Amino acid sequence: MGPIMERGPAHRAALKRPFKRGDQGDGLRFLKTVLGLFLVCAAPSSVAQSDYPVDVELVLAIDSSASVDRDEFDLQLRGLALAFNDPEVQQAIKNGAFQAIAVTLIEWSSVDRQAINIPWRLINDRESAEAFAADIASSARMVDTGATSISAAIAYSVPLFAVNGFAGQRQVIDISGDGFNNSGRTMREGRQIASTARVTVNGLAIQNQVLDLGGYFEDYVITGPGAFVITAEDYEDYIKAIRRKLLREIKASPIS
Repeated sequence: MGPIMERGPAHRAALKRPFKRGDQGDGLRFLKTVLGLFLVCAAPSSVAQSDYPVDVELVLAIDSSASVDRDEFDLQLRGLALAFNDPEVQQAIKNGAFQAIAVTLIEWSSVDRQAINIPWRLINDRESAEAFAADIASSARMVDTGATSISAAIAYSVPLFAVNGFAGQRQVIDISGDGFNNSGRTMREGRQIASTARVTVNGLAIQNQVLDLGGYFEDYVITGPGAFVITAEDYEDYIKAIRRKLLREIKASPIS
């Protein structure tokens, strides 16, 4: 089964071939291609041959709970859209061994309130990155109000990797939030779900309401090799913070 991606003009823009004849003129590009093929051959035998190889599979999980008003939610979308339109982010994707990543956007709040806003998408060139950015910018809010269940957001996200049709060197959940886990499973249980699946959880703590929320994310939210937290002082600051976070996640070395 091939990658699961949505249809439409943006989808067609995203289906550019990862290696174009005109892109292979220099030695560095050739070496990256060889490395990518080597990593495919070295991948675990349990990965289906039809799965599309990418450097990272990334779940972007944005806070849609009651503490996030309309303007704040829109700032999360704006930050993500600007990031995928950013030339440095696009170049970071092209610098990977496979020159491609897979991304999906979800919203979360209470235990039983999560939604996939944008299904899994292949990003492997400027056009596909800009198409994804355009879809983010035009997205409607799908989860409106609710408690803050970070643990449920993790539990919801982990199974998404198993059915997306991609074979990533890393699987990462990128959690953005502005409060403590206050509903559903404990964070210990939520993190264990990710750890068991060998999924890394990184955090972006938006400290507009809770001082030192970054410390809470460090202690109770993130898990996995190389896991990290980036803080934003408010939702305006989120726009810069999410760009830094994506660059770090895209550039990270494969997990051995």
